[in-house]
Amino acid sequence: MTTESAVRYRLDDGIAHLVLDDPHASANTMNAAFRTGLEASIEELARDAAAGAVRGAIISSAKSTFFAGGDLAALAAAGPSDAAALFAEVEGIKGALRRLETSGVPVVAAIGGAALGGGLEIALAAHHRIAAAGRYDLGLPEVTLGLLPGGGGITRTVRMLGLQEALTAVLLEGRRFRPDAAMAQGLVDEVVAPDDLLPAALRWIEAHAEDPDAARQPWDRPGYRMPGGTPSTPALAATLPAFPAMLRAKLKGARYLAPRAILAAAVEGAAVDVETALRIESRAFVELAVGQQSTNMIQAFFFDMQAIAKGGSRPAGVAPRPVERLAVLGAGMMGAGIAYVAARAGIEVVLKDVSLEAAEKGKAHAAALLDAQVAKGRLDEAGRDAVLARIHPTADAADLAGSDAVVEAVFESVELKHRVLAEAAASVLPDALLGTNTSTLPITLLAQGVERPEDVVGIHFFSPVDRMPLIEIIVGERTSDAALARAFDLAVQLKKTPIVVNDSRGFFTSRVFGSLVMEAARMVGEGIDPVAIERAAGLAGFPGQPLAMIDEVSLTLPQKIEREAERIAGAAYERSPAMDVLDDLVALGRTGKAAGSGFYDYPEGGAKQLWPGLAGRYGEPKDVPLADIEDRLTFAMSLETAKVFDEGILRAVADANVGSLLGIGFPPLLGGALQHIDGYVSATGEVGPAAFVARADELAERYGAHLAPSESLRERARDGRTFRD
Repeated sequence: MTTESAVRYRLDDGIAHLVLDDPHASANTMNAAFRTGLEASIEELARDAAAGAVRGAIISSAKSTFFAGGDLAALAAAGPSDAAALFAEVEGIKGALRRLETSGVPVVAAIGGAALGGGLEIALAAHHRIAAAGRYDLGLPEVTLGLLPGGGGITRTVRMLGLQEALTAVLLEGRRFRPDAAMAQGLVDEVVAPDDLLPAALRWIEAHAEDPDAARQPWDRPGYRMPGGTPSTPALAATLPAFPAMLRAKLKGARYLAPRAILAAAVEGAAVDVETALRIESRAFVELAVGQQSTNMIQAFFFDMQAIAKGGSRPAGVAPRPVERLAVLGAGMMGAGIAYVAARAGIEVVLKDVSLEAAEKGKAHAAALLDAQVAKGRLDEAGRDAVLARIHPTADAADLAGSDAVVEAVFESVELKHRVLAEAAASVLPDALLGTNTSTLPITLLAQGVERPEDVVGIHFFSPVDRMPLIEIIVGERTSDAALARAFDLAVQLKKTPIVVNDSRGFFTSRVFGSLVMEAARMVGEGIDPVAIERAAGLAGFPGQPLAMIDEVSLTLPQKIEREAERIAGAAYERSPAMDVLDDLVALGRTGKAAGSGFYDYPEGGAKQLWPGLAGRYGEPKDVPLADIEDRLTFAMSLETAKVFDEGILRAVADANVGSLLGIGFPPLLGGALQHIDGYVSATGEVGPAAFVARADELAERYGAHLAPSESLRERARDGRTFRD
């Protein structure tokens, strides 16, 4: 074995140990060193087994995790020209794992840490899987990165669990399991104490020394029958036609390639022998891996998320200082939600409002959220009571004493925010962080209301706070690095993903979200069928519908924002045609969901429906291609994001992509608002900003100059530069 091998082999008293240990990385991945080491180790195992020197084999890891999965950097860089080489590599690894499970030696996977993707696939090739108890994940999450399990994960889970169970419980959602849940699902066979992991593996081998089936997978034993039947089994065959329809409904018609490829590979693979099924899986994997969609999703959901998780936007040299007592000003839905997530994170919370009754109502909202967690079995009653005990409602500013951080969540009024921040600053610790939860108001302006502007920072939560994973941190002109670092750390403490942007009216997320909903309203005003607009959003991959989104935030909010934009711009103001539609609907009393009507009707006890009165209200119905509607929605957001980036409001590409995905519903399959530009694929197969600019010019010519690229974006396209260059 060479020192470059990522798998160490040793024979100890009749037990072959295959130890996963990449010498050049902190985690094991399916790279060339792993493939070389795996193949060499299996050759040694076969040689020792032929000599009668092996009673069993144990696969373990020398790292804190078992195995991290595929080499995502290589997969993200793979293009169509790499397909043949990638197919050979995947088949080589799978061939080695197949030789392992058919070696005639009982193999145990001793899983002592996270085993995701390729890591679990290695374990699935063992005959018995034992996991150490702990707070780590096992699973096949490839679908969330635009890929499918290409190391045998589909083939083996289908044969272990049956076609329907494997698809719904493991493959299509990419669910992650803690060890006990993985055992309940049938992915592992035992969960033991960490220090008993290797002894348990040895015990199993010794206990099954006389069992010939111990060295054979169930599907390699005579008489094996797939759980639930194969596609030719009448009962299963009768249900198969419903699978694509169910998947389409779940995806809302969005063009996600990976779930469809998983379904096809699982069904086709279930109808053939193991070797053929593995090859079907490899072909499907390679087709996804060399495509742009997986590149987009890997970049955003792995590399961009990783950049943020590593603190790329956090100032260096500032020591962490966890928040112990948080003052939340305003006990409405937003303030109550902030109090809830803070209390769940173990922080003492003082929830202040103008009256004790209002503050207690905010605590009652947190109690309702906790009760729902108890009802779902995710929290016990003692845990609920402990969280509630951390929330202290009050109407007295003196009760804020001792707080080391503040988040105000009152109405979007400069005067009101000045007043409550100044009142709080006089009561809390003299160096307390002063956070303002605003979606549009400049932080520099709000900081003028307190004596310590350097401690004021924007901490923009998204509604509903208990479910939305993003926090947008906004740096004012006088915000200190210490305040920024503390806000960043607070977001992490609350188990949220923080992005950092510079100050401007609307910042990043609100401004770009506005471009989406205003484009949708503009299309209604052009006579485009509202049903087509909402349908196109689903096809494009938006998790929400833009006209429904306007109703959620209310039609009066864009009016207020537009009036403020007009005040600031003065004579240079250009009114959006979308405002004609919004003004008209507001005049009719259709102000949004809270009022019971907006673009939609909200019948009591019934599902929302688009208001029939929209049809023909704004001129003759216009028939336009769905592809144009899809692109108008995504391009409006990406074009605005590019402007925000050029204006220096966005500090990093990762913040742009993650913020657009987690905060304002940009289609995940496109990888984020800037990745959409960098990875845009034209109808002729051209990829990148030049292709994006050409398509934007087409849209601008048909539907208006507001869809034209900026000169900066044109220059980037001419130079062949992406936003990462």
